[in-house]
Amino acid sequence: MRIGLVCPYSVVAGGGVQECVFALADELIARGHYVRVLSPRPRGFKGEAPKHVVFIGLAAKVSSFHTTSQISASAEGETIDSVLKEHKFDVLHFHEPWVPFVSRQILTRSTSCNVATFHAKLPENRMNKTIEKVITPYTSSILKYLDSLTAVSDAAADYVKTICDREIKIIPNGIDLEKYKPDGTNTTSKTKKIVFIGRLERRKGVKHLINAFAVLGQTMPKVQLHIGGTGPEESSLKKHIEELGVKNVKFHGYISGQAKINLMSSADVFCSPALYGESFGIVLLEAMSLGVPIVAGDNPGYQSVMKDRGNISIVNPKNTDLFAKRLELLMTDTQLRTLWQEWAREYVKQFSYVDIVDSYELMYEQTCKNKGKMRR
Repeated sequence: MRIGLVCPYSVVAGGGVQECVFALADELIARGHYVRVLSPRPRGFKGEAPKHVVFIGLAAKVSSFHTTSQISASAEGETIDSVLKEHKFDVLHFHEPWVPFVSRQILTRSTSCNVATFHAKLPENRMNKTIEKVITPYTSSILKYLDSLTAVSDAAADYVKTICDREIKIIPNGIDLEKYKPDGTNTTSKTKKIVFIGRLERRKGVKHLINAFAVLGQTMPKVQLHIGGTGPEESSLKKHIEELGVKNVKFHGYISGQAKINLMSSADVFCSPALYGESFGIVLLEAMSLGVPIVAGDNPGYQSVMKDRGNISIVNPKNTDLFAKRLELLMTDTQLRTLWQEWAREYVKQFSYVDIVDSYELMYEQTCKNKGKMRR
């Protein structure tokens, strides 16, 4: 099949949606499909588009309820028509189609089978109603162009279910299990280590992790906290650490690829204390696949991943004492760690990208069949 994956976010920046799109593209290409990723050209980016990427439109820097990122602004209609004519896609797969504006422009011109995947979870707070008032008219206007709807979790599907009664198939995010393999790193160090990797912004709850780490340090003075990532809260977090007089905290800056895997593998506990806005949690699967026990925030997206025995990982990040005790428990209780790792090793297998792409392939074929379009 000829498949276009539409990503509204800049593909030269990191991000969960971008990682999902490229992993999906790689697996589909490995299966013999023709795949292109359609994404906005980042502002200031002068080089050639990455392999299999087609720049369409120009990215604009926008602050959203989740983060500050570069998203699609708009593109000339002639440019869109030219791209669609050149690549003759059987399927266009829109990731976060409610993000303005290029996705809608492409949808209105598409003669392909149009599939959507919703990734984001709206905040669980007062801001929700305000956001809904802004995005509901826009999202409602694009639904008529979409032939099939998917979401990465029930949490990600919640909002769309409030504005339409169509079937939304849950296809979770996936992981490359070969890439994230345990190497025994976190079993050799005598110094206990907690690792966080993510964007340093309020919703990620890093300030609450630092508070819990300060309490934990009273009984475990040699424990270390390693923070990977950058973001708008970096300076305030460092200041908060100084005010608390906390020791043994290291900021690694932005890390990716093998450096990210190495840091995560070295952890005794991986901690992601996100407060809201998480619809799934790919980073949890990564830690799980590496065999690193997790302590995670009690948001709906993370709860949808950490099921069964994984429930022990879920904690309210704002309850500092309980948070600190949970970190200590999963670092020091050898029997519990072993049970958790046994559970994670089997549980994470269902998220292999091989199985996830099987689901998307079937969705593409069914959508084209229902629309009366045969595979070329």
